[in-house]
Amino acid sequence: MKHLKTLLFAAVLFIGATSFTSAQSNVAHINKQELIKGMPAYATAQAEIEKLSKTYQATIQESLKELDVKLKQYNSEAETQTEQTNMDRMTEVEGIKQSLSEYQQQAQKDLQEKEFNLLKPIVEKADNAIKAVAKAQGIQYVVDSAMLIVADGKDLMADVKKQLGM
Repeated sequence: MKHLKTLLFAAVLFIGATSFTSAQSNVAHINKQELIKGMPAYATAQAEIEKLSKTYQATIQESLKELDVKLKQYNSEAETQTEQTNMDRMTEVEGIKQSLSEYQQQAQKDLQEKEFNLLKPIVEKADNAIKAVAKAQGIQYVVDSAMLIVADGKDLMADVKKQLGM
């Protein structure tokens, strides 16, 4: 009876160790951010976002210059104008500042939305390639290596790049 318990215990340990070993081989890692940044479509998307950003920045800079010119003009003419005219001009300047602030906020929102819309299909393509490679290799879990402290397991980067034709 004692030998049977020992034999049963040894069998359970062996099965557990075998399951643990096979579970470890079903885990791989990849630095998803590095993969996405290496995709040609990412560089194209970043260039488009940068171009749009520069357009917004140029518009904002031009508006600031116009505001500065107007402020200098109003300040130089302030002593020769009526109090009501000066008050109206200050109200106008405050309105311009408010409009400019709203434009900056809208530009930032538009840039974020554009970036999301451009990157979404790129991220989906990367995810699909990772899934395809993992499935083909019998890997059940893929973790992002950017978050790992130790990444001694299989790195899928080369295989996924090959899948994507990179």
